[in-house]
Amino acid sequence: MLDVLKNAWKVVELRKKIFYTLLIILIFRVGAVVPVPFVNLEALAQTMNNTSAVNEFFSYISALTGAGLENGAIFSMSVTPYINASIIMQLLSVAFPFLERIAKEGEEGRKKIAKYTRFATVILGLIQGTAYYFFLKGSGLVQAKTTFEFIFTGVVIVLCFTAGSAIMMWLGERIDEKGIGNGISMLLFAGIISRFPSAISSIWAHLVEGKYIEVILVVLLFVVIIGFIVWMTGAERQVPVQYAKRVVGRKMYGGQNSHIPIQVNMSGVMPIIFASSFLAIPQMICGFMGAGRADHWLFKICAVFTYQGVFYALIYLAMIIGFAYFYVQIQYNPVEMANNLRKNSGAIPGIRAGKPTADYLKKIMSRITLIGAIFLGALAVLPIAMSGITNIDVTLGGTSVLIVVGVALDTVRTLESQLMMRHYKGFLD
Repeated sequence: MLDVLKNAWKVVELRKKIFYTLLIILIFRVGAVVPVPFVNLEALAQTMNNTSAVNEFFSYISALTGAGLENGAIFSMSVTPYINASIIMQLLSVAFPFLERIAKEGEEGRKKIAKYTRFATVILGLIQGTAYYFFLKGSGLVQAKTTFEFIFTGVVIVLCFTAGSAIMMWLGERIDEKGIGNGISMLLFAGIISRFPSAISSIWAHLVEGKYIEVILVVLLFVVIIGFIVWMTGAERQVPVQYAKRVVGRKMYGGQNSHIPIQVNMSGVMPIIFASSFLAIPQMICGFMGAGRADHWLFKICAVFTYQGVFYALIYLAMIIGFAYFYVQIQYNPVEMANNLRKNSGAIPGIRAGKPTADYLKKIMSRITLIGAIFLGALAVLPIAMSGITNIDVTLGGTSVLIVVGVALDTVRTLESQLMMRHYKGFLD
């Protein structure tokens, strides 16, 4: 990883992209501390410091936004509306044939889907910002007295949150266009990394309390998670492919042997992000209802989804496996892969071309995806079990580490591909 960064720094164009990405991240961090108007920030900080189960959702969102939520900042919603909008658009692309046809129209189709995703992001940001405002109002954190003042401040606060979500989406797209790529993931990465100093201070506090064994177990857990994520990212199944010889004029082409690499974790860290976003919704409802409604039946249902509960862990595991299969299905088409092999006079030894090849590839991808999804799900659930054993809350920290490591590896792969396209000699050697 360090070699890739060093080689990328030597290329002037990539160095400019890295600086541009860092500038966008700096803007994001500034926006995460600029508060919206009409909010009592001191009272908000005290409310967010409440460690009750009601505020677990806010702890999760705060981890993703780099403390933007607890600061009442313009970027309080961060990239969560965009992530949820992307999930919805991908689901709709599978459910509705006309959206599926648009998605397959090449570059123009991707632009249309991106436009629909932007509209969905603004709508979800408006809904989430409105819900957050009602939470602030219900907790007595809005500085207003009359009905007109509440209406005026509500409109201003909700529009600020919605505008912040739209700006975050725009910043991510700028990183994709002029930066090193993976824009939304990079902003998510930056938000989580900014919370690491507080996590280290929390671990230090447990050391001061004399919980040495528990802290050692937690550190070993994170080392194991990082090691497994790195291993899963590089692990792959190589499907052998043999190309037939063909004569074009006086030259002979083909005849060589190659392979199709099928990664164990083809979906990367996306299933973790998708599952975490969906399972945060019940906790969001609990948080917006407030602790005073603990006797409400809806609150009791939502409270079942507490981050350290067994039910949450089981649903989390199932959703990670399901999203892993879903992501692979929409990103990789075995029929198209089989057709491309046949067009290039390639074939898998012992497998007939056409539908048998597509079925063979589909079966292999299904098995490999299951193995990768189970490993990924186990790594995501392991911190939940460790929290119950050590009484140290590393549930959200485990999810954050998974996302950070996954995004870091994706970024390194992006830099590697850009270096290879420029035939950088130092990298190829």
